[in-house]
Amino acid sequence: MQDFKTGYLTMSSAKSMFISQLVGTAMGCVIAPLTFWLFWTAFDIGSPDGPYKAPNAVIFREMAILGIEGFSGAQALPGYVLWFFLAALVLNLLRDVTPKKISQFIPIPMAMAVPFYIGAYFAIDMFVGTMILFIWERLNRKGAEDYAGAVASGLICGDGIWTIPSAILSIFKVNPPICMYFGPSLSS
Repeated sequence: MQDFKTGYLTMSSAKSMFISQLVGTAMGCVIAPLTFWLFWTAFDIGSPDGPYKAPNAVIFREMAILGIEGFSGAQALPGYVLWFFLAALVLNLLRDVTPKKISQFIPIPMAMAVPFYIGAYFAIDMFVGTMILFIWERLNRKGAEDYAGAVASGLICGDGIWTIPSAILSIFKVNPPICMYFGPSLSS
């Protein structure tokens, strides 16, 4: 998502960003295992007394097992995940084949996925920015066309819209409805 954010700010095409992601992923599929093999054969990886203790290795291993086997050894991902994937493909296809007059009202799955990946604060920033641009276009279309990219870049890079309400909520000690806590294990 950070790459798409950077691509938006640098006015790169989405197609070139996507192709770059594919090339980078393909390269990573070759380079990462070779690098791992090199370290694995040259050093004592994971030894508590060695130079490469790899404390996160246990966490990533457990995450991989959870992703493959799930919590109870049953199906790892819920069955409806495939339907969301297919719905995203259909929405993208509809946006591509329908006229612009209609496609402007079809949601973009990538944009809908952003708050789930990055966090709700980004969705709030984007919503407020969209409302500002909507009103700005109604009041001064030329100014909006000329400066919208710079203003959007500032809003997105700064991530500053949500920080003020977040600080106010923090001052009044308002806690989020969901909180995650990591503490020491009780077992020895």
